[in-house]
Amino acid sequence: MTKAEKSDKKSIKLLLASPRGFCAGVDRAIQIVEQTIAKFGAPVYVRHEIVHNRHVVNRLEGMGAIFVDELDDCPDDRPVVFSAHGVPKSVPAAAERRNMIYLDATCPLVSKVHIEAQRHYDRGLEILLIGHKGHPEVIGTMGQLEDGAITLIETEEDAENYVARDPDKIAIATQTTLSVDDTAGVIDVLKRRFPNMQLPYKEDICYATTNRQAAIKAIAPKCDLLLVIGGHNSSNSLRLVEVGKKAGANEAYLIADASRIDWNTVESARTIGLSAGASAPENLTNGVIEALQERYDVSIENIEVTKEDIVFRLPKLLREPLSA
Repeated sequence: MTKAEKSDKKSIKLLLASPRGFCAGVDRAIQIVEQTIAKFGAPVYVRHEIVHNRHVVNRLEGMGAIFVDELDDCPDDRPVVFSAHGVPKSVPAAAERRNMIYLDATCPLVSKVHIEAQRHYDRGLEILLIGHKGHPEVIGTMGQLEDGAITLIETEEDAENYVARDPDKIAIATQTTLSVDDTAGVIDVLKRRFPNMQLPYKEDICYATTNRQAAIKAIAPKCDLLLVIGGHNSSNSLRLVEVGKKAGANEAYLIADASRIDWNTVESARTIGLSAGASAPENLTNGVIEALQERYDVSIENIEVTKEDIVFRLPKLLREPLSA
């Protein structure tokens, strides 16, 4: 390409939010599926999408993973992996009754909330879970205890209408992929109504959610257009778009990959922000950058708000030799 040809391209600035993309919990869950296939051979069954990203799911299917809705869809003689979002206690209990090999890829931060919910219950506290109905993580957390032990609170209205058995014996838990901003309004209502309630630990909010939203807030006020890569069933990705709009981006959209870019929208932008949800692999970000570079003269600026160095260990079964 000659200099003249290059100068014909419109110049745009691309602000890359950092951190973005895979978090430690997602990376661990994907490794669990990959290494289970490597250790036991294909097929390996996975109950629900291991993470909410179709590109990841498709790649793992190509390696020999079979994704199913329920444990009943799995044969007894093949390993099964439970998704990163967590599962009700009844699921591993059923696998044990069937003498199945199973690996739990639940994010350790989600498992921590499960343990705390059990402790609250053992102390006789009413447990209110702030989250989204039907989300796999919420289903898994509520399934740690008997029916009715945990009440889901989705909105400030829910918080206003909740009738407590004992206003002084309430504990709060949260869906980990909700940020402090997401839960602030609901918690404010509950604090006003139940001042003695036990608040969720700050650490219960996923560090990756907090960091990715902070990075979005850092770039959004400068953006004519903000693109977030992620699945449309990914809670944390959808929140990134919402955070970007609230933080000042003129426009913000969720895209699955470079093929979903609306080029008419891009054409009117001078400064574009780019991030990715916690279940979106980095190659999708690279694909969007390359697509932009094919059409525009792109200057890239990396905006990093913090470094992430968290690593979660794989299950013991994958760290032992097969003979064990």
